[in-house]
Amino acid sequence: MKKTFKKAVGVVLVGAAGAANAAVPAAVDTAIATMGADATSVATLVLVAIIGVVAIKFIRKGL
Repeated sequence: MKKTFKKAVGVVLVGAAGAANAAVPAAVDTAIATMGADATSVATLVLVAIIGVVAIKFIRKGL
């Protein structure tokens, strides 16, 4: 019984994965790619700001 249940769950999951790969409009694909580029830019700016704050604290501590 358990083996049959495990196989049935596997079949359902594979079927759901196939249904999840539905075609999306090109505009959605472009928007997702643009969003990824924007997120990379924001993450870079945040990292630079954090490094700047740490550097200023380090310099003040040294003086």
